[in-house]
Amino acid sequence: MSGNTFGNLFAVTNFGESHGPAIGCVIDGCPPGMSLSEADIQPDLDRRRPGTSKFVTQRNEPDAVEILSGVFDGKTTGTPICLLIRNTDQRSKDYGQIVQTFRPGHADYSYFQKYGIRDPRGGGRSSARLTAPMVAAGAVARKWLFEKYGTVFRGCMTQIGEWPIAFESWQHVPNNPFFAPVADVSKLEAYMSELRKGGDSCGARLRVSASNVPVGLGEPLFDKMDADIAYAMMGVNAVKGVEIGAGFACVAQRGSTHGDSLSPQGFLGNNAGGVLGGITSGQDLEVSVAIKPTSSILTPRASIDMAGQPTEVVTKGRHDPCVGIRATPILEAMLALVVMEHALRQRAQCGDVQPALAPIAAHYTP
Repeated sequence: MSGNTFGNLFAVTNFGESHGPAIGCVIDGCPPGMSLSEADIQPDLDRRRPGTSKFVTQRNEPDAVEILSGVFDGKTTGTPICLLIRNTDQRSKDYGQIVQTFRPGHADYSYFQKYGIRDPRGGGRSSARLTAPMVAAGAVARKWLFEKYGTVFRGCMTQIGEWPIAFESWQHVPNNPFFAPVADVSKLEAYMSELRKGGDSCGARLRVSASNVPVGLGEPLFDKMDADIAYAMMGVNAVKGVEIGAGFACVAQRGSTHGDSLSPQGFLGNNAGGVLGGITSGQDLEVSVAIKPTSSILTPRASIDMAGQPTEVVTKGRHDPCVGIRATPILEAMLALVVMEHALRQRAQCGDVQPALAPIAAHYTP
């Protein structure tokens, strides 16, 4: 199928199916000479993998990554890097009952209409399991960007269902299964337990950011940095909305406050989310993403079968009651892939440019 490669200079081709023998990707365009091993990639996969808490799918995949090519003596060679993740805990029998029906909210119907054939086991190619190779590729991009520019990517959950989550500290994010920036997640745990017992699901809102981003990445017209970020985020399963900076809140702002003032000491605000005219300003990239409720639920819903006749569908098996819970490392990875692509593009076209004005600070509080 077409549409399996993300990026051009740092091109990531994704392959595999949810219940096939393996999934993975091929990275073409990684600069040579960077130290790289499975240990650089595995931590991000561990953050995304299923079975890590009672609030996510209990499919127990270790998601152990294998580097098959593109690395010699611990260094990238500049040739394609093949990353493989074997599937070890498939339960295809869970999907036997939906072979002749279409699950509401899933890609079953549209996929079948497009290709005339579909793999119903876990959604096949349309499964969120195919985000794992992108997380692996994102880990490679993150390492190069950190070593080159000191760029750091972070993400957290800011709302789950109807529950907004106030930001307390980034330090709390790795200490709970929700990637929530708060110390106490007991209310979130109770909410998810009730939701699971009821056989239903909910959506989520997440924040992802990048700091120490070089000035000047992105193009002024069609390949704007913010446009490519939105494209990348919308390519993640279940994402239904993307905001950059102030996002839709800018509608209620006035120009006198929305425009981020500059001073010799630095920027006085970041409503623009780190992008001005499609080009990075050196401020933090700030992205907010809305994720829809999980479509695989135990609640019976109306649908049709392969003959076009009415039927009722109950999706059994192991599913996340909120797919947003495990989405944070995925969104971080996609943001890293976008920044990596533009960093290589900037190096190729404008690597010799020396502006007369040094970049100002990303943040300044008078």
